[in-house]
Amino acid sequence: MRTAQKQIHASSRQKLKWTSINWKKAKKKVRELQMRIAKAVREGKFRLAKSLQWLLTHSFYGKLLAVKRVVTNKGKTTPGVDGVVWNTPRKKMQAVNLLNRRGYRPLPLRRVYIKKRNGKLRPLSIPTMRDRAMQALYTLALVPVAETTGDPNSYGFRDGRGCADAIEQCFICLAKRHSPRWILEADIQACFDRIDQEWMLNHALIDKKILRSWLNAGYVDKGRLYPTKAGTPQGSIISPVLANMALDGLESAIKRAVPKGAKVHVIRYADDFIVTGKSKEILQDKVRPAIRSFLSRRGLNLSGEKTRIIRIEDGFDFLGQHLRKYGEKFIITPSKNSVKGIVAKTRKIIKSHLGSTTADMLQELNPVIRGWANYHRYACSKKTFRYVDSCIFKNLWDWAKRRHPSKKVRWIRSRYFRSIGNREWCFFATQKTEDGDTNITDLFYMSTVKIVRHIKIRGMANPYNKVWQEYFSRRSIRTYYPTIAADSCG
Repeated sequence: MRTAQKQIHASSRQKLKWTSINWKKAKKKVRELQMRIAKAVREGKFRLAKSLQWLLTHSFYGKLLAVKRVVTNKGKTTPGVDGVVWNTPRKKMQAVNLLNRRGYRPLPLRRVYIKKRNGKLRPLSIPTMRDRAMQALYTLALVPVAETTGDPNSYGFRDGRGCADAIEQCFICLAKRHSPRWILEADIQACFDRIDQEWMLNHALIDKKILRSWLNAGYVDKGRLYPTKAGTPQGSIISPVLANMALDGLESAIKRAVPKGAKVHVIRYADDFIVTGKSKEILQDKVRPAIRSFLSRRGLNLSGEKTRIIRIEDGFDFLGQHLRKYGEKFIITPSKNSVKGIVAKTRKIIKSHLGSTTADMLQELNPVIRGWANYHRYACSKKTFRYVDSCIFKNLWDWAKRRHPSKKVRWIRSRYFRSIGNREWCFFATQKTEDGDTNITDLFYMSTVKIVRHIKIRGMANPYNKVWQEYFSRRSIRTYYPTIAADSCG
């Protein structure tokens, strides 16, 4: 009887179409299993957690969500070494049936390089679509474990946490009159590339056979196959979770190494972190050796050129923000490198659209401006926003003059600028629709973004614990919708 029911259920799934999937139901079913995994980990029932992980990685709904994640992210059109892309509903549905543990063997990764800010090249490894989906599937089973065992002040690549939480924690720890004055600004050298693979295999609560196959898959660079003897590849879906799990425990290891009253706080975002201290000696003689000891067991080292001990009065950059104390006043502003980056990026976009329509340029330019402003809206950024707006205005004016070299100033102004409320120079574009109507698109101005105070997530909050469900539902409404001024020109 059960066999007949399974056959009927399997045949109905084969007839299911990608466009008719009930995604709400799929997410609910997977979420229920994830919460059971997290509960088992909290209670120390690791065998039960492994059994539940097995159920999740072999479930139909889990496979659906894994494929959906791969075909909807930014790299959905980027193939691996096999050149395969799932770009049709039929291929996506067929891909679900490929996610089987039995007989699975990942293909080598395709190696590409991207430029870093310092001019060096960062290696990026691109798995095939099938390998990405398998990683996404096993990540669904691993994330509840990582969230349950993670450090309370770790904010990178975690559900419901972000850069704003890390910066707000810096404010909480450093803004008071009696706050610590010394900062250890740390960076781990090539974290993803050097994590000890045996350590991950011994400590990560995941299918060891599958994890080992990913770690030993190798990569193809310029037509040549290379082995991967250490690390977890940057560019893989599961790599950020594994790296976070490797660094979890750093906070408690540092606090165990220092005496009471040392004013030590650890704030970490992925492999970038800072440690506060009462004195330079505590950071130099106690904290730094504790960090080195912790990292060495995982095959990692501190970066010599990026790790330093400074006074809070000298200021430091962290996650694109500059944090500094002026007397007793603690101020957070966008860092100089971040400001230079957005000015250069907007200038490049404007220059690249010399022959395009104005509407096409604004369609690419506005999301960049809005995204940068929303990221920095929790800091003291009003003055910076006005400066960036003036730089963009200058670049747009130069663009307009170069586009119409024989036209006078008054003509250029009437063609590209209009008045909205109290703002007289609002850059805009017009575009005809299929119905013959005219759509107007305005430039988004950073100065219209309101500066608001971010409310930091609670350190012990876990999205896979029923106790915190109401907290996260309230927080999702309050935190993740940008507050924009009503008189926005965008």
